[in-house]
Parts: sequence; C-alpha cells; structure tokens
Amino acid sequence: MPVEFLSDDQVAAYGRFAGPPGQGELERFFFLDDAARALTARRRGDHNRLGFAVQLGTVRFLGTFLPDPLDVPAVVTDYLAGQLEGRRRDAAIR
Repeated sequence: MPVEFLSDDQVAAYGRFAGPPGQGELERFFFLDDAARALTARRRGDHNRLGFAVQLGTVRFLGTFLPDPLDVPAVVTDYLAGQLEGRRRDAAIR
C-alpha cells in the first residue's frame, strides 16, 4: 500500500492501537452480534474463541490484522471475554 502521503507518525501508528478504545468504540467494533457469535462458537476451546473474537474486532476497528495479535489493550479482551462468558452461562442454563 502506498504510504508516501502519510506522515512518519501516521505510518508508525497504522494497524496498531493508539490507545485503549472508548466505550462507544467497544460497542461499535467489538460487539458480537448473532452472526459473529455463531462464527466464534465454531472454534474449539475458550482460548481459540477469544482469540478469534479479538481478531474479528481488531480487523473491524483497525481495518487490518495486528502484526502481533497479542498487542491488544486489556479493555478489548475483557469486553470480548465478558460477551463470550455470558454466552457460556446462557447455554448452561438451557
């Protein structure tokens, strides 16, 4: 991708979290709707489901995958884990 029109700071920040997303950004980009939950549920193991959900939200938010998939603010993983945990509780009740 040509980046000549970007400043050095913009190039360095591209594809990375500049800081933790706010509540509105979490709700917009990291909310797992029914379709995302269905995709995520097909993964084996809690860690795989969380990792898939993090990647899904990250690509929505940044427009690309992270070079280091572990370089995600804790607020993102907490937000997604809470949604996935809620789904597990709902399934156990049924």
